Amino acid sequence: MNLRRAIPHFWLVALLAACTNEQRSDVGTGGGPGTSESTGSTSAVTGTSAGSGGSGGTGGTGGSGGSGDVPPPEPEEVPVLENIAFYDGYAATVDEPIPDGVIRHNNSLVATRLSDELLAKVQTTLKVRVVVGALCDNYDRLGSVNLALVPKGAQTYVSGEVDRIEVARFITPFMDMNKQPTTVPYEWEASNLVPILKDPDLLADHDFWFELSIFGVPYAANDEVAGCAGRNDTQLGSLLLYTDSAQEAQDFSVLLPLAIGEDFNNYAMGASDKVGTTRKTVSFELPADTQNAQLVLITSNHGANEGGEEYIRREHYVYVDGKLALQYKPGRMSCEPFRKYNTQSNGIYGISPRSDEEWQSFSNWCPGDVIDTRIVPWGAASAGIHEFVIDVPDATFVDGQGNIPFSLYVQAQ
Repeated sequence: MNLRRAIPHFWLVALLAACTNEQRSDVGTGGGPGTSESTGSTSAVTGTSAGSGGSGGTGGTGGSGGSGDVPPPEPEEVPVLENIAFYDGYAATVDEPIPDGVIRHNNSLVATRLSDELLAKVQTTLKVRVVVGALCDNYDRLGSVNLALVPKGAQTYVSGEVDRIEVARFITPFMDMNKQPTTVPYEWEASNLVPILKDPDLLADHDFWFELSIFGVPYAANDEVAGCAGRNDTQLGSLLLYTDSAQEAQDFSVLLPLAIGEDFNNYAMGASDKVGTTRKTVSFELPADTQNAQLVLITSNHGANEGGEEYIRREHYVYVDGKLALQYKPGRMSCEPFRKYNTQSNGIYGISPRSDEEWQSFSNWCPGDVIDTRIVPWGAASAGIHEFVIDVPDATFVDGQGNIPFSLYVQAQ
């Protein structure tokens, strides 16, 4: 597989850091997924809402995954990280015990290398599952799963110095660790990762590390949650992979990581093409002609101040080489399916259920839900320089607050 870096647009500054470290502890970081309500080109939306009992997106090119008289292997769920404690995201990195094989980049980001044995278990389809457990953070926070391509044999790495792609994003609910349920599950369709994880050229030069990030702060819980006084542990996190051979593996041989958790707003220099607009351009180069390419995009709207961006649904427009490739407006039909996970009293859910119309009037996402991973079909394209643009023309970012963390990569045959 060819691995290429992006050619940055003149106005862009790559910010390969966690996108939550500037959030205030009293507002949550919010940022829940939105079902694509596209009026332009369609996309495969690969997030699966917690507790919804299904998964979205496309899992491959069809077929049974088996051939001849050889039966396919049994489906398997593989643990990657189990019950990892996360800590105050604003504090100095703790020196608390962590399982063998796991490294703590900081209090809100851990990683582990995928062993040869684990990689061998990956079949032709893949789902990513996360389980978050309540500790001493009772607000909604932003989390993510990333895949890092680390030089072969390295025992550790600096996250901002290696190629990384964001695989999945989610929002924790308002949780009181003394009330049931104390865990919330998330799931995403991620079969497009299979050709990456199985690629011999990438494997010759890189180890794959999965990162799990959950930002949190304990300050409110220190006062509001029994048993949390003086504590700085915020959540527990587990990461699992589910794999089977229900469909044929997808076929991609080029990977271009373009952005991970970059700022996207209209008030900060480098966060858009120019201050005053919410339009972001990324130029990149395809190494060869391709018969099939796709872009993998994750965005979520944040800003918990009055009139903030997480409370107002906006049309998002995606262009590739000047042509509209996707139009979507984030936001679920209803957040009621996630009420059961929000065991801490909060101003989002209130004491009684809201109608679908009420939820749709303000919520870009739901605490306790996934952020959708949007796969944007591109099709055939020629070698050379191409241009991606995302535009949210109605965004206002009242009082210079809020952000739309932006992640993007390209896959091509």
